[in-house]
Amino acid sequence: MYYSWVILSLISALTLATSDALTKKALCKWNEYVVAWLRLIFSLPLLFVTLLFIPLPGLDKYFYIAFFMSLPLEILSIVLYTKALKLSPLSLTLPFLSLTPLFLIFVSYVILGEKVSLWGGLGILLIASGSYTLNISKIKQGLFEPLRAITREKGSILMIGVAFIYSITSSLGKMAIEHSSALFFGATYFTAVAFIFTPIALFKKRGGSVPSMGRQLFPHALILPGIFYSLMVVSHMVAMSIAKVAYVISVKRMSLLIGVFYGYLFFKEKNIRERLFAAALMFIGFLMVVNAA
Repeated sequence: MYYSWVILSLISALTLATSDALTKKALCKWNEYVVAWLRLIFSLPLLFVTLLFIPLPGLDKYFYIAFFMSLPLEILSIVLYTKALKLSPLSLTLPFLSLTPLFLIFVSYVILGEKVSLWGGLGILLIASGSYTLNISKIKQGLFEPLRAITREKGSILMIGVAFIYSITSSLGKMAIEHSSALFFGATYFTAVAFIFTPIALFKKRGGSVPSMGRQLFPHALILPGIFYSLMVVSHMVAMSIAKVAYVISVKRMSLLIGVFYGYLFFKEKNIRERLFAAALMFIGFLMVVNAA
């Protein structure tokens, strides 16, 4: 069924938002680099299991080009993403990931030759306008006050950078999948990411609070984020193998609505109404993009 990619993308959205919320909880106590590294490590067992059920695909130069170009960008995005989660509320950082489809208008065309229709372009612009209304309550102080508020929120700025990087890595990931297979790329890619990120995490842990191998920590604070992250990777990669990258990313950004809800429910974040409106506005744009498929 062609629209199975929508279901897979929604599963990816739910598991990503859940992993983010659990990760943010762990970040309240421990070093952000170690937490990000352990989330990767605990995602690997399930990814390794998927390799047992798939044949080894034939690999060509385009796979290796996409694979190795993505790795340093992925490492950078993990660092920025984790810092954003630690510095700012979920409801004020995660919605900026909706800017990825906006960047994809140009990036996916350059890398994959994908073109966006007029209707899809309007939807993406609506997503961008939603990010402007994240601080709509401050507009009484001036028309451009919401933009100035964004610049004062460090986590939001970092997440905008992550959104741009994701537009590149998503396009390169799609290329790698086309020249291998979804599950093979997902398992091997994130194994490489975890391997490269290990010395960074071990170096950056100095001066921060580091978790120990205690019974109280691992079952709740770190294993679960890794499990949900692995489920996100699997569903994301399979969806990418079925549909165009812009459509998958658009539906996957439903995670921002779930993230805003988690921020209110578990972290008692304020101004939830104005941020939910902004997130909903962005999601309407997502729907327009998907309908343009």
